[in-house]
Amino acid sequence: MENVLKNDWGPLLAPEFEKEYYRKLANFLKEEYSTHVVYPKVEDIFNALQYTSYENTKVVILGQDPYHGPDQAHGLSFSVQPGIKTPPSLLNMYKELRDEYGYEIPNNGYLVKWAEQGVLLLNTVLTVRQGEANSHKGKGWEYFTDRVIELLNEREKPVIFILWGRHAQAKKKLITNTKHHIIESVHPSPLSARRGFFGSKPYSKVNTILANMGEREIDWEIPNL
Repeated sequence: MENVLKNDWGPLLAPEFEKEYYRKLANFLKEEYSTHVVYPKVEDIFNALQYTSYENTKVVILGQDPYHGPDQAHGLSFSVQPGIKTPPSLLNMYKELRDEYGYEIPNNGYLVKWAEQGVLLLNTVLTVRQGEANSHKGKGWEYFTDRVIELLNEREKPVIFILWGRHAQAKKKLITNTKHHIIESVHPSPLSARRGFFGSKPYSKVNTILANMGEREIDWEIPNL
């Protein structure tokens, strides 16, 4: 689990890979990957950071831990690989997008198009054991992803943080720079979406902020595959 980051995240996060917590995490993951089925694949663990560089990050959508079903997770929060059924929370995200922009709900949950436009799709824990949600919680990933948020907080150019649900909103304490923007609501999960996610208009709020900053807006429409 060495530093494989190919863009500007590489030097920024290099100190983390040398820390004691990360060494313990790397040893734990080595054992886990050799004795259990773990998602995502090793080469996909850091995909959120590989697709969306530090400098190019406009928006952060914070997730929790990766999907734990076969072939779902590929290193981007909320996103699934092509050919995999769209999970319920993402389906609700698409419904809100349809209500905001009139986009048809696509036949896939592959969100790479967002990542390539500067939407950092970051989970707070980057690995999980098959069929066991939160199985890698508390093993060290939280220190690493907190550092990602802290580095973005230190940036002069404003970032828009989307925090859905209590788990994501707990990270607000790391966002102390008042230049940044926070958009929050309940989680898009079927358990909570009707209590304030639907109708919260996060996508158009993002684009209004970006337009006011003179930045290119996000094209949120996901194409059919």
